Amino acid sequence: MRDGGPLERAALALLLMAAGAGARPRPAAPKDQSNVVLVACDSLDGRLTFFPGNQTVNLPSINFMKRHGTVFLNAYTNSPICCPSRAAMWSGLFTHLTESWNNFKGLDPDYVTWMDLMEKHGYHAQKFGKLDFTSGHHSVSNRVEAWTRDVNFLLRQEGRPMVKLTGHRKQFRVMETDWRNTDKAVNWIKEEAVNFTRPFILYLGLNLPHPYPSPYAGENFGSSTFLTSPYWLEKVNYEAIKIPKWSALSEMHRVDYYSSYTKNCTGEFSKEEVRNIRAFYYAMCAETDAMLGEIISALRDTGLLGKTVIIFTADHGELAMEHRQFYKMSMYEGSSHVPLLVMGPGIREQQQIPNVVSLVDIYPTMLDIARIPVPQNLSGYSLIPLLCEKAESETSPRGPRPSWVLSEFHGCNVNSSVYMLRTGKWKYITYSDGSSVPPQLFDLTADPDELTNVAIKFPVTVHSLDKILRSIVNYPKVSSSVQEYNKQQFISWKQSLGHNYSSVIANLRWHQDWLKDQKKYENAIDKWL
Repeated sequence: MRDGGPLERAALALLLMAAGAGARPRPAAPKDQSNVVLVACDSLDGRLTFFPGNQTVNLPSINFMKRHGTVFLNAYTNSPICCPSRAAMWSGLFTHLTESWNNFKGLDPDYVTWMDLMEKHGYHAQKFGKLDFTSGHHSVSNRVEAWTRDVNFLLRQEGRPMVKLTGHRKQFRVMETDWRNTDKAVNWIKEEAVNFTRPFILYLGLNLPHPYPSPYAGENFGSSTFLTSPYWLEKVNYEAIKIPKWSALSEMHRVDYYSSYTKNCTGEFSKEEVRNIRAFYYAMCAETDAMLGEIISALRDTGLLGKTVIIFTADHGELAMEHRQFYKMSMYEGSSHVPLLVMGPGIREQQQIPNVVSLVDIYPTMLDIARIPVPQNLSGYSLIPLLCEKAESETSPRGPRPSWVLSEFHGCNVNSSVYMLRTGKWKYITYSDGSSVPPQLFDLTADPDELTNVAIKFPVTVHSLDKILRSIVNYPKVSSSVQEYNKQQFISWKQSLGHNYSSVIANLRWHQDWLKDQKKYENAIDKWL
């Protein structure tokens, strides 16, 4: 494990001070407080939870939550990749504050999360499944690809996206690891939680609908296989599947082209291939929905449903061949727009909330539900005023939530730090130092598919949004810090390998391209260093 940087240490110190200054420890939470269940999956496009996206696949558990609770129509990840996104959700702080730059660098293992505080204040706490918010995880390929993104070379880092049908028409347990963790959570509810006299907080983390590993793709595999069974594929409405429009390769934004190339998506794809990839992805979403349904059923069967706040979300979305890409690592809607549904005591039913919100809002919301004083230094704002139609001033001394959300990305498959500001109808995306790479501006009302960059057409809007962004984060300085971090990390890793360096780096996920001209790519790295 590594020592936290100065920004991370400062953020942690502020958090602990704020939590300690405002909170009087309670040995036991009041019995009338709600239980809380958070189900967080991986890679679910939030647009599937409302019209028209919800026409493509049957998601009965999500629909149940919509009927009996609230759906957020504009919820976003704070960083569209697994570990940094989850670090934001568990810390309540923006990515640049915790310095969670990539899948290898997240929070320290002893970071104080909202679950830690809830447990300290008397809640029974239990976690099952995927967490992925601390440092030191994911493959060597994943971290090296992130560190070397500024090197002047272009290498395919993933297997070509593909589909695979498995099992038979009655097989519904395809992702066994997720089902086992769901079973554990269900059993915990039925055997333990039902007997508690104090409230509980339960977290279930799912891998689905993240694509599966592709063994042919090299070290630790790329994850480019969309896999499901006929049982789930039958839940998909093929006629409703939209085939995304693509720009010509020569007309793509330079960062988009790098992403598409490294994700192995610049080759030819037939419409049938694209439709199948999207269909299999939607089927994987249906299986995810069924796991959520198991949790809801367990709460209903034990009489706990009416006493429990349920939150369903994801770390990021999935492009599923939109913008000639799969995976995430992009600020386009398929990647950055996440599901967020809440139901339970005091939550308005059949409510659709258009306000922009993001995953950093989970932390203060959890504390609000538990009636724990909320630290003032958090990046997020409690969702309770929106969910319960309370005046913001009743719950937050900070005043009303801002009219924008921030997302940023510093990891692999993108050759620049990226910053996104979403406010009103606009999505503003800028890169690196704000001048070396052209920005993007999309009018999501007129252009929901984000096919037309209108940055040149609306320079005043670009200037205004960039000014807001710079008031939130000094993004040129952050980009520079990430570049220095990447270089130093790579140097340390290279030195640790000694004479094995050339062999190891040649056989990472980019091996198919690297081995064609090893000297060329090693020289490119030497020039960068």
